[in-house]
Amino acid sequence: MFNLPKPNTIKDWTCILESSHEFEINLAHSYLTDHEIPAQILSKRDTAYSLVVGEMAMIYLYVPDSYVEQATKLLDDITEDDE
Repeated sequence: MFNLPKPNTIKDWTCILESSHEFEINLAHSYLTDHEIPAQILSKRDTAYSLVVGEMAMIYLYVPDSYVEQATKLLDDITEDDE
């Protein structure tokens, strides 16, 4: 019935993280900007229904194509440190 929401295609930008948890995206965004990597958040949260979880509340983190490798490595390093 529903298809999973897909990140938008934005010229010269790549979605590197998607979540329905706003805090997770905000933390990753702050971490990347602290490392001087430009990042933008795109929220598809449906505020009309106040949904904060699930498919209708997805939030995406984008970085310029030239920073994808560096940004994903930084985020992977965080998750490895937590394990």
